[in-house]
Amino acid sequence: QVQLEESGGGLVQAGGSLRLSCAASGRTSSSYGMGWFRQAPGKEREFVAAINKSGGTTYYADSVKGRFTISRDNAKNTVYLQMNSLKPEDTAGYYCGASNKWYYSGAYKDKTNYDYWGQGTQVAVSS
Repeated sequence: QVQLEESGGGLVQAGGSLRLSCAASGRTSSSYGMGWFRQAPGKEREFVAAINKSGGTTYYADSVKGRFTISRDNAKNTVYLQMNSLKPEDTAGYYCGASNKWYYSGAYKDKTNYDYWGQGTQVAVSS
């Protein structure tokens, strides 16, 4: 099992930046593909970004491509999400997940493929 804890959320003006962190404990996070998802009030949890076990391959939702960067430091059991040029529509709770179920193309986008989740960190972007 792995426990995940997100941090780094907050209130920022449009155009600003935040860096989210997801610290893993228990089984090392390097055993898992890791993803960031977000959920706004009244909406489904949606895919934001994902990174494979080694950190050599990354994936992004079209809505954040070019603005967000996912990375991982396996020595620190931590995954990061650098968010630049933030927009009000980025306002949501952000959750990291760990998965060993990337068995098919695009599996990283499906939240049902993630076995472990953190409690989330809130991001609010004001206009």
